[in-house]
Amino acid sequence: MMTSSDPGIVHVGSLLRPYWKLVLCAILLGLVGGASVAGLLAVVNKGLYAGSADIGRLIASFAGLCVLIVIGSVGSDISANVVGQRIIASLRKSLAAKILMAPIDELESYRTHRLIPVLTKDVDAISDFAFFFPAFLVSGVVVTGCLVYLAVLSWPLFLVTAALIALGSFAHFRARQRGMSGFHLARQYEDDLQKHYRTIAEGAKELRLHRPRRHHVHVDLIQRTVDRISDVQIGAINLLVTARALGTVLLFLVIGTALVLRPLLWPDSPPSVSSGFVLVLLFMRGPIDQLIGMLPSLGRAQVAMRRIAELSERFATAESDLLEDPVNRINDEIESIELRGVSYSFQAASAERPFRLGPVDLRIRRGEIVFIVGENGSGKTTLIKLLLGLYVPDHGLLLRDGVPVVGRSRDDYRQLFTTVFSDYYLFDTLLRQGDHTPEIAQRYLDRLELAHKVAVENGAFSTTDLSTGQRKRLALINAWIEGRPVLVFDEWAADQDPAFRQIFYTELLADLKRLGKTIIVISHDDRYFHCADRIVRLRNGRLEEDGSEQQGEIARPKRSSRP
Repeated sequence: MMTSSDPGIVHVGSLLRPYWKLVLCAILLGLVGGASVAGLLAVVNKGLYAGSADIGRLIASFAGLCVLIVIGSVGSDISANVVGQRIIASLRKSLAAKILMAPIDELESYRTHRLIPVLTKDVDAISDFAFFFPAFLVSGVVVTGCLVYLAVLSWPLFLVTAALIALGSFAHFRARQRGMSGFHLARQYEDDLQKHYRTIAEGAKELRLHRPRRHHVHVDLIQRTVDRISDVQIGAINLLVTARALGTVLLFLVIGTALVLRPLLWPDSPPSVSSGFVLVLLFMRGPIDQLIGMLPSLGRAQVAMRRIAELSERFATAESDLLEDPVNRINDEIESIELRGVSYSFQAASAERPFRLGPVDLRIRRGEIVFIVGENGSGKTTLIKLLLGLYVPDHGLLLRDGVPVVGRSRDDYRQLFTTVFSDYYLFDTLLRQGDHTPEIAQRYLDRLELAHKVAVENGAFSTTDLSTGQRKRLALINAWIEGRPVLVFDEWAADQDPAFRQIFYTELLADLKRLGKTIIVISHDDRYFHCADRIVRLRNGRLEEDGSEQQGEIARPKRSSRP
């Protein structure tokens, strides 16, 4: 059960706060509807013993209360529905903003198979409950109004009834607690299932070629996880269903108790007390069943809200300016970018030592072509992300033209770069403003031999359904068109055929250098190292120092002797 210190509760409060007027309206109208239902039951109970002289007054009361019930229930439903849908919209916007502002290293460690279910399944769980919330609210108010009427009929009999209802409520509470733990466990298994679904989608070719692995994924991973989810959900819901059935029996026990105790303990009370109790308790069965029937949905919504609150807390960031409207760059020229005494560590997944990059001193000057080379796992991509301002150093400084890049200047600094990572995402839209963008894009499509497959239509590539190498060429075109002063390529040529690999290193990089661009390339193509002005070598997270290459200083590599 969530307490007041639970982050989910705080999150719900922050979501409700902008709509407090509508929430208050829904509550007040629900109170009107619930009180009117209780009043209508009282009128019906009186009508059972009324004489002919009271008929006119009872009919007027009956009609007026019916109108109030309609106004209260419909108004409460509409208000609560508007609040629920606005909260879902706000939640979706807030989560998207959190992810856009999240620290890159936190986002990378969270993993997609955990992130996507929060954005889809958890939000859908809250959306489902928001759909039923108006009926949940009205049912709660009706039950409350009926209990008030029972207290008015007979306070002593109400106390006995309330004690039995409290006993049943406690049983429901215990069942709901166990059900909640089941829903929480099932939600954890959902993350595993999402991961396995990604496995069969992204590893389809490999699974087709490997029968034992295919059987393992299908039986040991997917089927077993699906069965676990099913078993846990069945157990949790069965608890709530059983509690619901016992609650129905308990309701009739309460009715029997009221019928037995009234003549024994309060023989002077009028028969209308017994009939009123029976009438109200029988009517209450419907709203109570509605409340109990919504408990599974409420349980899932609480688990989902907790997961969303955890994600929001984990993705907290000080860069709140990331979602501001973009402005025109005032100065996109640079003379140098520099890492000074920079170090950065990744947390180890187990008892192993964490990977540490640095301390690094590196200065890259305007117009240079710099190759970053080293073995896999030596820290090349981490170094790039520090240079780009995507990672914040644990120690040391990132500088632009000798000025530290901190706070709000960090995002302005990032706008100097266009990148094609090894795990890049290809956007099909071309955002550079200008009447000549389609012509420029078409020229590069021709040069990279893509014009027969791709065109620029309405400011976007007509298709991105291409081979890996061709998609990287489109990413290069996007980078070219953006016109930023620094271009970063992470193993761009790895997926190209030999001809385009040579064109990239010997022609395209030279053309960009002639345009005054600064170019940083992660590469293993040692036969093209002579195309660099400087090579930065990494080994185990440190810039390699030897007689020919001082840390961060220019070292012109020898030309390859291979043809």
